[in-house]
Amino acid sequence: MTLHATQRIAFLGCGSMNESILAGLLTAGLDPAQVTATVRRSERAAELRERYGVDARATSDDDAANTSAVREADVVVLGVKPVGIVPLAREIAPGLQPSAVVVSVAAAVSIAMIEAALPAGQPVIRSMPNTPSRLGRGVLSISAGSAAGPELMAQARDLLRPAGTVVEIPEDQVDALSAVSGSGPAYAFYLAEAMAAAGVELGLDADLSTLIARETVAGAGFMLAEDGADAAGLRRAVTSPNGTTQAAIETFEARGLTRVVADGARAATARAAAITRELAEPSQS
Repeated sequence: MTLHATQRIAFLGCGSMNESILAGLLTAGLDPAQVTATVRRSERAAELRERYGVDARATSDDDAANTSAVREADVVVLGVKPVGIVPLAREIAPGLQPSAVVVSVAAAVSIAMIEAALPAGQPVIRSMPNTPSRLGRGVLSISAGSAAGPELMAQARDLLRPAGTVVEIPEDQVDALSAVSGSGPAYAFYLAEAMAAAGVELGLDADLSTLIARETVAGAGFMLAEDGADAAGLRRAVTSPNGTTQAAIETFEARGLTRVVADGARAATARAAAITRELAEPSQS
């Protein structure tokens, strides 16, 4: 699935996840001429054309935009909201090439639900990216559908690698992964917010506190991204015995921060499972 110069990729929907993948691939050298993107609004299509130089079409201007986009596509990435994935799959089914690989980046929509809306034997891969994919520093999982064999999964890994670290997992682990990597950037941003607020409570100017909190979290992220980096080891290295950092860490532990984070991830996983059930119910009725 590594795209050659004559192959095409269609992004149906360009919200934060699909745009992050698109931006990562283009930054890594994908030719914009190989890309077709569809969105709902003509203003958004114009924005994508100007920003990335891709062929962007609006469904508000052309009811057949999605179907025409997939007719020439070797890879089709579904990036609309979860509630729209199955209807979109049904819409494009008549226009797909039999060999085209359909990749879904939507949370909570199972492979089985997508396969049921597509022609029998259509290759489907479910991926769960996160927003740092836009910078080539994302985490993207891939899970195989019934017609996606090892060779196709290896090609999917090659295709998505420019957007970040690609991991192959069974589909039953997607919700757990999403609770860590999919929602994880929001956790880091939330931490930066809390650090900035703490600085203000300690008397720092609000703008200054926001700046130093942001840059501290970003800098720590760069350190974690180094080869062989270990979060626990890095934490120990800056936690001097009986020092100020130890005092803070002991307070976090006493207040149960580790358990709070685990509970939050568990809540995210449970919500993903609930959404899957909610989305599946109409198709079963």
